[in-house]
Amino acid sequence: MPTTVPAYGKEAAERLASMADVTASDGALRRFLHGLPGVDAVGLQARAATLGTRSIKTTAKAYAIDLAISMIDLTTLEGADTPGKVRALCAKGANPDPTDRTVPKVAAICVYGDMVATAKEALASAGGSDIHVAAVATAFPSGRAAMPVKLADTRDAVAAGADEIDMVIDRGAFLSGRYLEVFEEIKQVKEACARPDGGAAHLKVIFETGELQTYDNVRRASWLAMLAGADFIKTSTGKVAVNATPPVTLLMLEAVRDFRATTGVQVGVKPAGGIRTSKDAIKYLVMVNETLGEEWLTADWFRFGASSLLNDLLMQRQKLRTGHYSGPDYVTVD
Repeated sequence: MPTTVPAYGKEAAERLASMADVTASDGALRRFLHGLPGVDAVGLQARAATLGTRSIKTTAKAYAIDLAISMIDLTTLEGADTPGKVRALCAKGANPDPTDRTVPKVAAICVYGDMVATAKEALASAGGSDIHVAAVATAFPSGRAAMPVKLADTRDAVAAGADEIDMVIDRGAFLSGRYLEVFEEIKQVKEACARPDGGAAHLKVIFETGELQTYDNVRRASWLAMLAGADFIKTSTGKVAVNATPPVTLLMLEAVRDFRATTGVQVGVKPAGGIRTSKDAIKYLVMVNETLGEEWLTADWFRFGASSLLNDLLMQRQKLRTGHYSGPDYVTVD
């Protein structure tokens, strides 16, 4: 199960502080972000496609399926969400397959802020108190709200018990080149994640990559968010036509690799939206392993934002275990 992301070591803190001049002004931040190496789109897409063709043996597949289950942020983000639906989702996250107690729990339950207390209570009742509760905030999914509203949204979710906050950046500001404004937004939300006990909810920063238009913008957004203190960078809200894709996720994995090489600070990655099958999930895990290594292959550093992925993973797991698929009523329809 996910653990607390460790505080920055002295060396990492010093290396990160040495980059303070990068964010000292809008001009300095612009020069830094536009000075990042340009993305070779053809090369990026080719490498992502190549990694997607890797085959793995049956024993490795079984391991990968359990690993993917343990990395899921099981999500319901609908206007029609009810306490009953959230409780049912929590029960499923804590015990994905009632017929097989060896199935791992999911990493987190992701809900709107007003459902956080319900989710915490339901997880405790279902034996899943070690599962995190993530709340979307900052006027999710549009990000169109005044800063005081976004901060209040975040603080309310943290006060309700959220372990993680999934915020969405102001894409309009980013695409307009107002980078320092976006940086300050992330920084302030990070500060709003603080709890009275001295701890803090982890901050996942959503870019909505389908709206960022270019790979170069995805790289810039990744660095901007990490400089501002993101614990995770996340592709999408799942509410637009184009969500997580292998090339974009690969680019973000490369960004966190380069950021750690520069600063010593490790940041997680969360692709979200459109990942529905075990085959797709395993492709992403291969990509993580090949780009970042086994160290990132835990729920502390990699997550899947998904609602239907768990069902397919359970079906494939059962197929490996018994040699046949169960009927359509084997998994619940969320």
